[in-house]
Amino acid sequence: MANIASQKKRILRSERERTENRLLTSTVKTHFRRLETAVAEGDAGKVEAEHKALVSKIDKAIQKAALHKNTGARKKSRAARTAAAGAAK
Repeated sequence: MANIASQKKRILRSERERTENRLLTSTVKTHFRRLETAVAEGDAGKVEAEHKALVSKIDKAIQKAALHKNTGARKKSRAARTAAAGAAK
């Protein structure tokens, strides 16, 4: 444990930031699984709704710097391909 006050504050801040980043990235993963489930069920309306929600969550994670912009773009591209495959069924 640090002895310097500013370092103690920094440790606490880093933990808060880590928790928020984990929350955002975990939410993105959850929404991706929901999209894949909707595709497996074959419900086009649900696929569209889940895809829209997933893209929104990815954009929010990019905005808050929990995801790098290129990582977010890659995830959105994969989501679009998955949603398109679900709509084609």
